[in-house]
Amino acid sequence: MQSLNLALIGNGATSALVNASGDIVWACVPGFDGDPVFCSLLQFPDEGAAGAGHFAIELSDCVRSEQEYIVNTPVLVTRLFDRDGASVEITDVMPRFHQHGRLFSPMMLVRQIRRTAGSPRIRITLRPAEQYGTRPAAVSSGSNHIRYQCANLALRLTTDASITAILDGSVFYLNDAVTLLLGPDETVPANVAELSRHFLEETVAYWREWVRYLSIPFEWQDAVIRSAITLKLNAFEDTGAIVAAMTTSIPEAAGSRRNWDYRYCWLRDGYFVVDALNRLGATFTMERYLAYILNVVAANEGRALQPVYGINGRAALEETEISSLPGYRGMGPVRVGNQAHRQTQHDVYGAAILAATHVFFDRRLVRGGDESLFRLLEKLGARAAAVYDQPDAGLWELRGTADVHTFSSVMCWAGCDRLARIAARLGLADRADYWQREASRIHAFICDNAWNPSLGSFVSTMGGSALDASLLRLNDVGFLRADDPRFIGTVTAIGRDLMKESFVYRYVEEDDFGRPENAFLVCTFWYIDALAAIGRRDEARALFERVLACRNPHGLLAEHLDPRTGEQWGNFVQTYSMVGIIRCAIRLSVPWDEAF
Repeated sequence: MQSLNLALIGNGATSALVNASGDIVWACVPGFDGDPVFCSLLQFPDEGAAGAGHFAIELSDCVRSEQEYIVNTPVLVTRLFDRDGASVEITDVMPRFHQHGRLFSPMMLVRQIRRTAGSPRIRITLRPAEQYGTRPAAVSSGSNHIRYQCANLALRLTTDASITAILDGSVFYLNDAVTLLLGPDETVPANVAELSRHFLEETVAYWREWVRYLSIPFEWQDAVIRSAITLKLNAFEDTGAIVAAMTTSIPEAAGSRRNWDYRYCWLRDGYFVVDALNRLGATFTMERYLAYILNVVAANEGRALQPVYGINGRAALEETEISSLPGYRGMGPVRVGNQAHRQTQHDVYGAAILAATHVFFDRRLVRGGDESLFRLLEKLGARAAAVYDQPDAGLWELRGTADVHTFSSVMCWAGCDRLARIAARLGLADRADYWQREASRIHAFICDNAWNPSLGSFVSTMGGSALDASLLRLNDVGFLRADDPRFIGTVTAIGRDLMKESFVYRYVEEDDFGRPENAFLVCTFWYIDALAAIGRRDEARALFERVLACRNPHGLLAEHLDPRTGEQWGNFVQTYSMVGIIRCAIRLSVPWDEAF
């Protein structure tokens, strides 16, 4: 049965998900939100093996597999063992390293297959699909390559393995090693085995050097490093966009039809990612993301910001259901595009301003924020100050209702508050006073309308009586002090009403699709962070350990979790969830100077 016990490999230009047997079950080209040439994750298993959208390396009579990342890299090693003791090792790498003064990160997958014991017999099945599994790519071949025409893109496999064996899908003895290099339809002007070894060595060195300069906490180091690498892989190098997840249509719960396409850039999700990486000292992702936001704002020409855009900044993400893929475990529909691009979500203005705030205060950056950038951000602040008390779809993107959501208003406040601080930093006293007055006005509105005395808590909507987990962030964004009784009361109420089996739900009321069945993982991380903030550290640490135990064998998390079984659901790998690991580890770890 399909599961999310998958490994993510990538290089910032392309990515793939690999299952425990070494099969590539998901990969899109030319970018993260492109056509999935390998899509067996959303096919029935028998269809994936026989039809298009499949890339497998099978060991005859395989009885066992092992899998691990090369330490501090996204390079994956899979070992397969047969019943007679023969074994092979598959190393999957997507090249990423510096050469000729620039970053080399092509749309390329390199697979090295090496005999490690006995006389293994293998089969290589490479059948890219096009147009979401509608049909197999057209195939042609040469003396040492196979060409696959996939819709508007041609791929070339260059290899020292038997072309005939790959085309026929026949079994052959692996005497030593073979290399598979799948990438653009370009001639490879070198020995493919030597070139792949070079790519592997340089890529491993690149990632280890990148990790070496992370400012990690003393405890939970491996979890933090894996999370940081994963977040980096979700950033599209070319434009700076950060996708929420690599997949589409993995349901939030079995048969729920809560199947969404997350292969796009949500402005709030991007903020969470750059904030987490900044805390680790990795600032380049923030700089690239800020460039992406500024390009989006410029292209918007004064229109309201959307909550989500394509990785190239495109605004139109029309949502459609496709029939060519049955869905994860047959649980359709499979959706392409996301209706959220049409929604009104007022928190995006605050998220965009918060993402940019770092560049005005971080002295590590050679080019910091200046007055011209501030003036551009003021346009977003003006929007926030105008809509903070207006209804929207909210953080959770409700499709059937619109309310004045507390979290949206709080993020509007946060945008104005940060503009006041930026203006003060730049010595613009009049603008600092102006934005501080705007922030104070919004703050008072929220306190007057979102506080529910009978519950002893802030509530989800103005004048409402329901809770939602986004209220756990009131301290994190600076709206309330941690020792404010109203914040403590809100944390207590959420723990009482939204927690099931130690996991926090985003809300428990019915929405357009019924009552939520599984817990949204980032909400539990927010709760852990809030517990630590109000002094309940022991409780927070115990809960953090419990959540970490739910990671898959590679240390990765999806969007949702079934609290009863611990099974992961929802799109994968979810950046929100990986951000939660980093933030909570930093919050809860003992300091380095107290560790010895």
